[in-house]
Amino acid sequence: MGFRLPAIRRASFNANQSASKSAELPKGYLAVYVGDKQKRFVIPISYLNQPSFQDLLSQAEKEYGYDHPMGGLTIPCSEDVFQHITSRLNGQ
Repeated sequence: MGFRLPAIRRASFNANQSASKSAELPKGYLAVYVGDKQKRFVIPISYLNQPSFQDLLSQAEKEYGYDHPMGGLTIPCSEDVFQHITSRLNGQ
């Protein structure tokens, strides 16, 4: 019997701990950092193909280029906007 992983999760640890926690990512998921406080979210990689998420990736490229300050993928939007977009993707 399997178990279902939530489509998006907010990590309970801070960015300084993220390097040691990266091995805990489930297969098929990636971590992104969002908002002013750089909250860590774990999302399915299938989101990368969605047009609304690709818009976020384009914004990240314009803002940070390929030098992300957190050492991972940083999305330059508020947590509320990010959660709204990902909740719509969950409903598809």
